[in-house]
Amino acid sequence: MAPVIAAIGTAARRPGLAAGLLLGLAALAPGRLVLDLQFAVNGPLAIRPELYLADHFVGGSAVGAGFWLLVAGQVLTGAAGVAAWRASRSHDEPERRRWRLLVPLLAVTASVGLLTAPVHSGNGFLLARAAFEGPWPALGGYLLLAAALPLTAVVALAAPSDHVARGALVGLGAAAFGVAVPPVVAGLARDDLDVAWGPVVVLVATALAAGLGFTRLAEAAEKPEGDLAGGAKLPGLFWWRLTTGLLGLATALAAVIGTFAPQVAVTALNPGADAPVSAAAESPARWFLLTAALVVAVLALGTLVPKTAAVARPVLGLAWAGIVLAGTAVLNTALTATQAGNLAGFGGANIGGTSGAAPAFTYDLGAGAAWTFAALVLAALAALAAVGTGVVEREDAGDGAPPGGGVLTPVVAGGVLAIAAFGLPVFTVPGYVAPGLWSDFDTPSWGLLTAVVVVVGALVLALRSRPKPAAALLTGAALLAALHAAELPLVGKGLGDASPATGFWLALTAVAALLVAAGMSAAGGRREP
Repeated sequence: MAPVIAAIGTAARRPGLAAGLLLGLAALAPGRLVLDLQFAVNGPLAIRPELYLADHFVGGSAVGAGFWLLVAGQVLTGAAGVAAWRASRSHDEPERRRWRLLVPLLAVTASVGLLTAPVHSGNGFLLARAAFEGPWPALGGYLLLAAALPLTAVVALAAPSDHVARGALVGLGAAAFGVAVPPVVAGLARDDLDVAWGPVVVLVATALAAGLGFTRLAEAAEKPEGDLAGGAKLPGLFWWRLTTGLLGLATALAAVIGTFAPQVAVTALNPGADAPVSAAAESPARWFLLTAALVVAVLALGTLVPKTAAVARPVLGLAWAGIVLAGTAVLNTALTATQAGNLAGFGGANIGGTSGAAPAFTYDLGAGAAWTFAALVLAALAALAAVGTGVVEREDAGDGAPPGGGVLTPVVAGGVLAIAAFGLPVFTVPGYVAPGLWSDFDTPSWGLLTAVVVVVGALVLALRSRPKPAAALLTGAALLAALHAAELPLVGKGLGDASPATGFWLALTAVAALLVAAGMSAAGGRREP
């Protein structure tokens, strides 16, 4: 209620600030509404200890008046945001904001925290899960929240009015606090719950973003060209490239550790044994992850070297999706083992009674799964840093050469082939069904979807870019397609007698088409005066 009261109190004196507060609050209302629908679908699966905590096993639950009040509150918050947007519309040119790159980075960091488990649970009636492990209303709600945070941050910094921009950042932080504070309080207040790192990241990141709203947002007017104090742009570019390169190296390091650490920890309690026996299992996709990590590491080092940074940075801005592509395949092993391996019974009871009983097995996520997930998080941060570096590079370059032409045909052909390649299996193994985009959607499918979105976005941007940056983008897209084709030797051979499938040949053809487009674009750049 605090931001609503603040908006009411400031509406008369500073209507722009009040409108911004309501806009920030309303931005997360759709996601919170979908998140609340979990109570209507299956309340016991909702990880919301502040509102629902069962004390015995139940298969379902009915909703009460509080549910409808929650829904009404989110709908009315969204309506208030629409009214605030209509009242604050302006055709004025927005000012350049000082924090236009840092605030979205903080918002993406908060988005990652939202997708993790909100609490650590020692309560058998509350099985804490991350967003991707939970039921579909919770997953949909968290995905909407994760997408709305950076999008609203960007829109807020593009607002013509400083007051609206400040209010939107503060309102967005308040809405994020409404999601992240209750699980933190639950973890502190209950002995059977512990605080997870995800909500803490949300609180810290959104608090920093909201705090920037109390600083001077608009940039000072540029000084004349001869004034050294106003013309120094290179230090900013240096720091952005340094941040991007270091995040890339951190991503590669986490992925390498995730490759060699066990993805699944297996514990067996043999009948009559004094102590359990532990073992570890690894993913057949670990070499795929190692390859993607080495590619990112090379490009990150190239970003740190001034002579190669201009070429390596755009390619790194796409290669991070290779970590997601391989990392989701690795995590699929861990998630499948822990979910399917523990179905025999809650608590791991021995099978067969006391005499001649078979050992009871439990499957838990290993250190490799944790490091792989950390690599996915760092990859997303490296991607955003690479985009920010690209913005600074473009500003430093000025107008420069016009966008290159003559590459539309190979770019479109490469894009169509790449989409088809990522949507179809690269290899076939008897008895194995590969996850895909059109059917058998599973954890690795999110990596395929990420790669498709990144490739298509890069191709669209390449058609609007100068020749040399366009060539780098097309090379990065070809690299992602090549990584996908590499699943045949890196993953398929570890599963058995693998043979090439349609996706493999389509991926190779897409690589060829995209490299031809990159070569044509680079040649056009050399012909520019």
